[in-house]
Amino acid sequence: MNSPVECAISHIWKSYSEPLSLTDIAKSAILSRFHFSRIFREATGVSPCRFLSAVRIYEAKRMLASTSLSVTDISFAVGYNSLGSFTNRFTDSVGVSPSRFRRMWWGGMREAPGPARGSSSPHGAVAGPVELPGRYAAARVYLGAFTTPIVQCRPSSCAIVEAGPGRAGCYRLTGVPPGEWFIRAVAVADSADPEPWARRSVLVGGQGSVTVTAGAVSEAGIVLRPRCPTDLPILFAVPDLEPGAVAGAPGPGSAPGLAAAGRSSRGWS
Repeated sequence: MNSPVECAISHIWKSYSEPLSLTDIAKSAILSRFHFSRIFREATGVSPCRFLSAVRIYEAKRMLASTSLSVTDISFAVGYNSLGSFTNRFTDSVGVSPSRFRRMWWGGMREAPGPARGSSSPHGAVAGPVELPGRYAAARVYLGAFTTPIVQCRPSSCAIVEAGPGRAGCYRLTGVPPGEWFIRAVAVADSADPEPWARRSVLVGGQGSVTVTAGAVSEAGIVLRPRCPTDLPILFAVPDLEPGAVAGAPGPGSAPGLAAAGRSSRGWS
């Protein structure tokens, strides 16, 4: 990881529990704050401080799913000084409270929190194909219409579709309020590689922003790809996309119901 942005992201992942400022993060990239902020947003779609906040919530999800630490201890471990502030940010980002997320994980993450409630005014829809990279054989894909580039907060609409080699899956998100939306996709895919321990992979994709108009269908094709270092952590409690997953017993390389997906170049973590 040689680019300034990738160096800064690596520093965020290593030091997220510390009271990092924008100046601290920019120093890790050896750039001035203002120039660094501009190129960081261009590469990731969000500010460095927002990326840091997402990493902290992601790490809290990982700890809730893999340790017996209390919610209070976890909040301090990821850099929060107030349990109330942590709980509010976690609940808003993930869609459920920390305690409920832990119960959902151990119950198997069969369902995600429901979509956000929309207004009673006329809504639109977003639809399009979902394409797999050539070396993948099949995938289950979760898609949602989100208010930010980060997969966080309850989407206005969501769907799960199947995609395969040579045939694009098709999705349709209905009931999307008029406005600008980020269409994000998270997938668990089978590789064409016959080695059984190398088959399952996480793929991501997205479109944004997409303009939705009442009574109309906006088209937005999604091309899935492997994650890269600048990808944002996945915060929303995406349901388990693994076929036949056993509750509370993730297999090699799997994640807490995709709940902790998103940490680029570090596996599931």
